Amino acid sequence: MKKKLLKNTEWTVLIVSVLLFAIGAVALFSATQGTDYVEFKKQIQWFFISIPFLFLAYSIDYNLIARFSTAIYLVMIGLLVGVLFTEPINGASSWYQIGGVGIQPSELAKIVVVLFISFLINKLQIRDRKEINRFWKLAVTLILMAIPIFLIIKQPDYGTAMAYVFAMVFILFISGIDKKYIIVTFIALAILVPVVYNKLPAHALKRIEVFLHPESDPRGDGYNIMQSKLAIGAGQLVGMGLLQGNQTQLGFLYPKTTDFIFSVIGEELGFVATASILVLYVVLITKIVYIAKTAKDNIGSYIAIGIGGIFFFHMLENIGMTIGLLPITGVPLPFVSYGGSSLVTNFICIGLLLNISARRQKSYL
Repeated sequence: MKKKLLKNTEWTVLIVSVLLFAIGAVALFSATQGTDYVEFKKQIQWFFISIPFLFLAYSIDYNLIARFSTAIYLVMIGLLVGVLFTEPINGASSWYQIGGVGIQPSELAKIVVVLFISFLINKLQIRDRKEINRFWKLAVTLILMAIPIFLIIKQPDYGTAMAYVFAMVFILFISGIDKKYIIVTFIALAILVPVVYNKLPAHALKRIEVFLHPESDPRGDGYNIMQSKLAIGAGQLVGMGLLQGNQTQLGFLYPKTTDFIFSVIGEELGFVATASILVLYVVLITKIVYIAKTAKDNIGSYIAIGIGGIFFFHMLENIGMTIGLLPITGVPLPFVSYGGSSLVTNFICIGLLLNISARRQKSYL
């Protein structure tokens, strides 16, 4: 049985994630020069902490894990409520400080919410996949999705909230939802976006304005994006060399270990490295879609595609904001940016993907 699981496992997703981590570690080593490499060392430690979590997520049948998702979902909701009463860091109440270590519950809750919603939809479809289109069932699903999203927006952390939205949209899309709901959603968004835009807080409006016209505030809110674009442009084909980037080493990029790690890579390792990262993400997301397609049951498909939605949004938003195509939201680049909670969460997701692929009825390789 173990041999069959190992044979069926889609090891490519693990290989790609480790390669992305390795590229990120090299960039962090350069970005933390002059600071005793503190964040680089911590990231290596978090990598080793992630390994047993990845192994557990791979070893325990995902259906068994999903059965406990309701209880864990309730615990996570409690943690997301509690974090709102913590001391804000950089204007956001998103972290619990435990023994000098910052734990971000919204990161860990991503997995829990994907598991819970996948389990819920699967239960609602116990007789027929079309059951999800019954109004009350869809309404309950959307409300339970909305609760953690609302709590994360209250922190405020709009970027992470959008990751949840993408995960839920991906899950609903393959769950057999009726096209009429999709059409109604697009119409509602067209109406609500202008209304919501006018209700956004001042700092959110400022970010959008700076995104559209960064040169309007080059020494203020437009500073980061302009420095990021300068850094990536300066890297040209093969980069200025590790430890040699002007924007990186002179401190013009901030925060260079998290939000703008892609800019560090672009400046010091060039287009070759940044293009390689894009290729790796395309391979990763393609394999995730394949795992969702070949899963042995609906719940496996929903979990896999939900994880795919999270990775897709993080990749799209982080790279998009560093090159000026999307607003800056503080979303990390999966496996590459510095961050313990994010790294552990991402490798748990990889463990679940390996888990789902291993339990297919046969190898599709």
